[in-house]
Amino acid sequence: MKVAVIGCGTIANAEHIPAYLKNPHVEIKYFCDIVPERAHAAVEKYQCGTAVTDYHAVLQDPEVAALSICTPNNVHAPIAIDAMRAEKHVLCEKPASRTWDEVQEMIRVQHETGMTLNIGVVNRFNDSVRRIKQYIDAGKLGHVYHVYVSFRAHRSIPGIGGPFTTRAIAGGGALIDWGVHYLDIVMYCLGDPQTKTVSGETFCQLGRDIPDYVYTNMWSSRTRDVNGTYDVDDSVTALIRTEGPVITVHGAWAQNIGVKETYIDFMGDKGGIRLDYGGKFTFYGAEFGSLISYQPEFEMTDMFQNEIDAFVDCVQTGKKLPSHIDTVAVTARMMQAIYDSAARHEEIRLD
Repeated sequence: MKVAVIGCGTIANAEHIPAYLKNPHVEIKYFCDIVPERAHAAVEKYQCGTAVTDYHAVLQDPEVAALSICTPNNVHAPIAIDAMRAEKHVLCEKPASRTWDEVQEMIRVQHETGMTLNIGVVNRFNDSVRRIKQYIDAGKLGHVYHVYVSFRAHRSIPGIGGPFTTRAIAGGGALIDWGVHYLDIVMYCLGDPQTKTVSGETFCQLGRDIPDYVYTNMWSSRTRDVNGTYDVDDSVTALIRTEGPVITVHGAWAQNIGVKETYIDFMGDKGGIRLDYGGKFTFYGAEFGSLISYQPEFEMTDMFQNEIDAFVDCVQTGKKLPSHIDTVAVTARMMQAIYDSAARHEEIRLD
């Protein structure tokens, strides 16, 4: 199966391209990037494919069956829509797009064309997350009534001044960049319950003075621009009521607390689970008059490889994955409601 990678930046080189190369059923035919040097560098590095700068050239090739979109958020929707209308299957990196309106248009075109549109909520292919869902589905936690989400870092704003911190490009900051993963894990493990009300606040504080921003590390440092834009949220808090548990959110790209806290707590009346993001989890409960806790031991496979392999398989078989746009759209709508609530300083009710 011939595929293309649209956008040859960090996530493409770190995850998508290596995973495609390890899949025996795939050949990468194109590397596409608006910066010619990046596309050519990918051809040279991986010794395959053709470098192009216009994704329309990829869409015109009938041999290309599918593609990964690894671009900034502002072009997720137009590229995905054009690709589906050109009869290409799509794996689009998270978030699906910048706004709920854009996501709804992506859903409409997916239904119109019947092509696959999966979103890169890669934790749905994570071994720990899958097991937590099994624990919850089997009733091991009993009634899950509250989930607490923490994605907090000291000073970790990515590529400050560049695309990550420009609302017109990214759509938002810490919530849409990091929070999308955490909220999607929660919704997946809980079986995607309907969201009822959302109340949230976002804060744009630590990164406003770009030249004087002091940091410990910086993802995507090559996009840093001291003369650039910073108009997104560097922290967020929210209370989300669903048809199931209440979800509490506390997230920050940057905070003046030097402790990194990246975990999700699932709290039930029979047991609880803390997931250390990107790692394993611990179960807490009571048994025969004693308190118990344990961490299951299992092999952690590469979730990005699992995601790419599943995408290739679903293109070939027509199988619908947990990362299909119809399923993960609930997270996009929830994030939009948090942003709307913050802008209005009032609770948002979702019908």
